[in-house]
Amino acid sequence: QVQLAESGGGSVQVGESLRLSCLVGGLAFDAFAMAWFRQAPGKEREGVSCISMNGRDTKYVDSAKGRFTIRRDNAKRELLFQMNDLKTEDTAMYFCAPVYGGDKCSGFQTIWNSWGQGTQVTVSS
Repeated sequence: QVQLAESGGGSVQVGESLRLSCLVGGLAFDAFAMAWFRQAPGKEREGVSCISMNGRDTKYVDSAKGRFTIRRDNAKRELLFQMNDLKTEDTAMYFCAPVYGGDKCSGFQTIWNSWGQGTQVTVSS
């Protein structure tokens, strides 16, 4: 059973930064592509960024390009998400999950319907 533990969220002002972390257990972390998702109040969960199992391939949705950076530390089984220049529209609960793709970041199709508790990011003006 995959275990996902997100942390690092908080309440910040527009333009500030946060770094999210996701510790993963219950699977061979370095064998899976991973992704960050977010869900704003009243909206469906959406994929924001993904990274291949070796970290060489990354993708971002347009709203995240140039502001967010996804990384992974396979030795620590940790997925990281540096979020800079935050905007009010980034306010959401953020989640991580393994996704299909392996050595390529091919999108946001999750392998299992299993989610952690998420970490809340609130950006105010």
